[in-house]
Amino acid sequence: MRLIRLATLPVLISLAACGGESATPATPAATGLSTLTVGKQSATEERLWDGVVEAVNKATLSAQTGGRVTELPFDVNDYVKVGDVIVRFTDIEQQSGRRQADASLRAAEAAAREAKLAFDRAKEMIEKKLVAQAVYDQAVARNDAAKAALEAARAAVRQAGEQVDYTVVRAPYSGILTERHVQVGETVRPGQPLVSGLSLAQLRVEVEVPQGDLSAIRDQKKAAILLDDGRRIDAKAVIVFPYADARTHSFKIRLELPEVETGLQPGMTVKTAFAIGQTDRLLIPVNALVQRSEVTAVYAIDAKQRVALRQVRLGHRFGDQAEVLAGLNEGEQIAADPLAALALLAGQKEATQ
Repeated sequence: MRLIRLATLPVLISLAACGGESATPATPAATGLSTLTVGKQSATEERLWDGVVEAVNKATLSAQTGGRVTELPFDVNDYVKVGDVIVRFTDIEQQSGRRQADASLRAAEAAAREAKLAFDRAKEMIEKKLVAQAVYDQAVARNDAAKAALEAARAAVRQAGEQVDYTVVRAPYSGILTERHVQVGETVRPGQPLVSGLSLAQLRVEVEVPQGDLSAIRDQKKAAILLDDGRRIDAKAVIVFPYADARTHSFKIRLELPEVETGLQPGMTVKTAFAIGQTDRLLIPVNALVQRSEVTAVYAIDAKQRVALRQVRLGHRFGDQAEVLAGLNEGEQIAADPLAALALLAGQKEATQ
């Protein structure tokens, strides 16, 4: 049901209830119609500001090796899955470097084996006092140097392998490609931006609020996103930045959203509601409302048990209840079942004819 709201209302009272019902339980009227007595309830007082939706995960991937771009499988606005190849370079230089590293490793392994054999012989001979100490010391030094050279060669092989791997750039997470910074055939260097993208899986909202409201917001630590379809998404975390904008004297607040289907997209503006305290407001069940074109109404019952359709002006809808801003007073009776009230009203009209 689409409900009428006041666009200029600076303060919104939502149904983050502190207990109790918005109206007394349904009771049969003399007409046999179940009714509700409109009453006030302690509810959360909220203030509204616009916020901007942004992705938690967004990044620009840069080249970690040099080469010529040979493939760009995805275009801007394409959806990519985690691990998909999004850029591929030529790897001639990198493959050559890996072969050289492999050859150097084999040479280092041979040198290490030879140095180990020489060390073992020198050790055996020094124990038998067949060689001078200086000869043994030289064998130890050559063996240690060969070991170090072998470790360096192994590290060079790993590095050469990484350079080959860097010629294929894969998506770090599933999401949307938002920008391509290079084209096929272009030669890139290490550190050059390649593509930008973002994930739609995790979203957050950033809001700027005046410094005068910051104290109440910090005390309450509750906020929600108000969607166009009437849904309310409670923020799972309210993060207040520890500094103000020097020009506007406003503070930035980040709202972390739960991973639920909201229909929101990065870059959208949304209405946000921040709890600033408690107040009493008239609240009625949404099921008691009637929608007639652009008019929202209820079936009111007067002291003579007569039924009449009465227009009401609503605040924000939250869950199964709504705030009444105008059209009803505390203590008045309304029909709990609009269909039954409609039938009774039709009977009343026939009786008067």
